[in-house]
Amino acid sequence: MDAAEAERYHEPQIAVFADEGVDLVSALTLTYAEEAVGIVRAGERHGVPVVISFTVETNGRLPSGQALGEAVDQVDRETDGAAAYFMVNCAHPTHFAGVLEQGAPWLERIAGLRANASTKNHEELDASDELDSGDPDDLGERYRSLQDVLPRLTVVGGCCGTDERHVAAVARAVTR
Repeated sequence: MDAAEAERYHEPQIAVFADEGVDLVSALTLTYAEEAVGIVRAGERHGVPVVISFTVETNGRLPSGQALGEAVDQVDRETDGAAAYFMVNCAHPTHFAGVLEQGAPWLERIAGLRANASTKNHEELDASDELDSGDPDDLGERYRSLQDVLPRLTVVGGCCGTDERHVAAVARAVTR
């Protein structure tokens, strides 16, 4: 979808949320910037702040091929910075840590992270017969190290393969 199509597609759901008085809406695991633009515009139309969460492949790029920073910048440029903040989800920190350029302005817009437990790529995860739960303590330490690069990181959690062990490890690591 282009941005206008995405806005029309997501607008009815956001309208319901707005009518019910929600504080904000989140769009998770987005794979390209145009959909994010449409969602943010629909949220703006209804006065509801929107959180955009992109997923990336093992090379740190969105499945569309766009760099994560370029996607954040595009959404901000095309919506006058209307997204409440951005997140990364459904990817292991090893998939994107290398593209987080210390001091890059777009990093100020990333406030949340919900990483996968596994270092496997999306195709490997889809083809797996059993859950790869990775290493909870390693995941927690990777979140902690990302705090140095993501100054606004305040929303943390888990995505594919995570459970209470991962959440506890992340909580211990980021509150040190």
